[in-house]
Amino acid sequence: MDLEYGKFSDASKKGSWKTALLFAYQSLGVVYGDLSTSPLYVYKSTFAEDIQHSESNEEIFGVLSFVFWTLTLVPLFKYVFVVLRADDNGEGGTFALYSLICRHTNVSLLPNRQVADEAVSTYKLEHPPEKRSSSRVKVYLEKHKVLHTALLILVLLGTCMVIGDGVLTPAISVFSAVSGLELSMSKEHHQYAVIPITCFILVCLFALQHYGTHRVGFLFAPVVLTWLLCISALGLYNMIHWNPHVYKALSPYYMFKFLKKTKKGGWMSLGGILLCITGSEAMFADLGHFSYAAIQTAFTFLVYPALILAYMGQAAYLSQHHHTSYHISFYVSVPESVRWPVLVIAILASVVGSQAIISGTFSIINQSQSLGCFPRVKVIHTSDKIHGQIYIPEINWVLMILCITVTIGFRDTKHMGNASGLAVMTVMLVTTCLMSLVIILCWNKPPAVALSFLLFFGSIELLYFSASLTKFTEGAWLPILLALFLMTIMFVWHYATIKKYEFDLHNKVSLEWLLALGPSLGVARVPGIGLVFTDLTSGIPANFSRFVTNLPAYHRILVFVCVKSVPVPFVPPAERYLVGRVGPAAHRSYRCIVRYGYRDVHQDIDSFETELVARLADFIRYDWHRSQHTSPYAEDDASHSNESSSERRLAVIGTVTFSGTPGYGIEESVEPASVSIGFSTVESLTDVIEMQAVGAGAVERRVRFAIDDDDSESDGQTKMYVQLEEELKDLMTAQEAGTAFILGHTHVEAKQGSSILKRLAINFGYNFLRRNCRGPDVALKVPPISLLEVGMVYVV
Repeated sequence: MDLEYGKFSDASKKGSWKTALLFAYQSLGVVYGDLSTSPLYVYKSTFAEDIQHSESNEEIFGVLSFVFWTLTLVPLFKYVFVVLRADDNGEGGTFALYSLICRHTNVSLLPNRQVADEAVSTYKLEHPPEKRSSSRVKVYLEKHKVLHTALLILVLLGTCMVIGDGVLTPAISVFSAVSGLELSMSKEHHQYAVIPITCFILVCLFALQHYGTHRVGFLFAPVVLTWLLCISALGLYNMIHWNPHVYKALSPYYMFKFLKKTKKGGWMSLGGILLCITGSEAMFADLGHFSYAAIQTAFTFLVYPALILAYMGQAAYLSQHHHTSYHISFYVSVPESVRWPVLVIAILASVVGSQAIISGTFSIINQSQSLGCFPRVKVIHTSDKIHGQIYIPEINWVLMILCITVTIGFRDTKHMGNASGLAVMTVMLVTTCLMSLVIILCWNKPPAVALSFLLFFGSIELLYFSASLTKFTEGAWLPILLALFLMTIMFVWHYATIKKYEFDLHNKVSLEWLLALGPSLGVARVPGIGLVFTDLTSGIPANFSRFVTNLPAYHRILVFVCVKSVPVPFVPPAERYLVGRVGPAAHRSYRCIVRYGYRDVHQDIDSFETELVARLADFIRYDWHRSQHTSPYAEDDASHSNESSSERRLAVIGTVTFSGTPGYGIEESVEPASVSIGFSTVESLTDVIEMQAVGAGAVERRVRFAIDDDDSESDGQTKMYVQLEEELKDLMTAQEAGTAFILGHTHVEAKQGSSILKRLAINFGYNFLRRNCRGPDVALKVPPISLLEVGMVYVV
């Protein structure tokens, strides 16, 4: 349940304890639904097969000790005290860590990077470039390109396991909650009731996704709060009534005693114990929805104590009951008089927990898509007021089918728990590895600190991971199979996307070719605006030259549009449009780079077209006034309109004045661009920051233009003012004539002599995905009447 960007971060800065408590309360329904329902199945999964509950109680007390220390070390110490601090402008999750690493180290595989991207206000670094020390780890990572790919594969692995968890968590949560019916029904009736009821609840859950969670989201926190209070009360009751001395089992001594007695069986049972921390990753992944203080407060003072009491209560009950008819189950420790109310609350809590992981799956797939790592899918925004609430129809129905298949196929908590445990532990291992790099590269801590973090938490997680792998044939194969399948799709798509960009980069047409087009060559200009979509940030794309070759005409206003992703969670709307000229002003050709973060909501095509024209108009006014008020630091500004190289001069045109800290210009081989930031309107005082790559570095300079209405009136008859009005009139006339969207319709082939693996990936894998996913016109919601597709064959 995403709230509006910046809402929580702004509120958290106020330091109001009432606000922090309110956010902590709201976070219960979004963040902790999955984690809070784990008592339903932890003991049942642990004692499913590998170990037996004996009269000595060594097993149950050993499991309780493991649960206590696992909950303390991983969610509390690792996530709450360390990982939550590694936020990316308030955002958390696997992509946030990857984004941080990419900004501090040149390891990103994203194409079309620009120096101008580093001037975005959310592109903040822990230290300015001149103050950052180049550690050996950083130099080593940047030097070896294979490590860039390995890092991306690690991130994709974590992403795929999160998606796999989106399949397994709803199935095991709802199934475990509904399993409480077994105490109120005969075994024959129970076998035929639990599976259909679970499937019915799952179908309803997925069928309601398109309405969005904002309609029922206000119920989530009360449900989870009621559930936490319920299991806390049950835990206290069982401890007082059955075994007040159960607290002694919290000693680590019982862990060693447990392993000494159970040996291999005890080690294998860790695959069930680790389920007590399933959902911990949600604390970090949902950091952007709330504040650090809210999530820390909710877990430390409510969720953590409630879970400990719940597990202690169950252990206290089981320590006095060794021959119950259903042996180990959450519901056997619930007094019969309150069993039905607890069952209802448990089902509601499991639905809330499932909803959180489903929404998280939609979000992470949208992030993967924005970074070019997932085929295009239809993203529907279910709320106009709450930022980030999305629904992806194709993914929703695939998840539903897989959840029902898992429920019907496994039919028990044991196999579902084995599958879920492996997925959860893999994600945690990925987070630990990435966090170690963040400690060195972003926080500039000594490598010994990062190594200590990696060894301490990594060894704990590897212990659980190894126990999960032993359950490969008993359900753990499922997340591995899903991850391999999804990683193949994501890596093939990303690889082909990069190769297409490289093909475009090597086959782009020079600006001189565009300027030479005219009536003498039989090329006409027609009324209207032509938006040519390309991944290039400079040069003329090959698909446009092919378009003009086959249809010798193009529009009076020509705009080369590049919609690109920047390795930040959000790009402020005022800094989204980077606009510049392509050729002289008389040619009426422009370049517009539209920048989005990996969590940004892409505009619909109507608002995009309207805003693009508005930004072009603002840029035209700014550009003419800049040439009129020549800066003493940029003597060549007055003649820039006639330079063929003027397409390299780009300006960030926004709706509000940029007031953030200026970014740092760093020399790159991608495109040494000039960028202007902070332009609001030409009638107001405009504060412009210009950065140009000069020599070995970038020089930053600030220029102020004061433009008042009197000057505009007095100079209204000048030639420059007439040209300005004429260009604006041409733009408005072209908008009235209509807009055409020129997109490439591509077919990709592997070049001759390529390896068999590459031919399979490109000729079959990528082209199959391209034919069966949403086209760029559908993703942009381009009306068919305005669409012009240019066929292109890419040989990569």
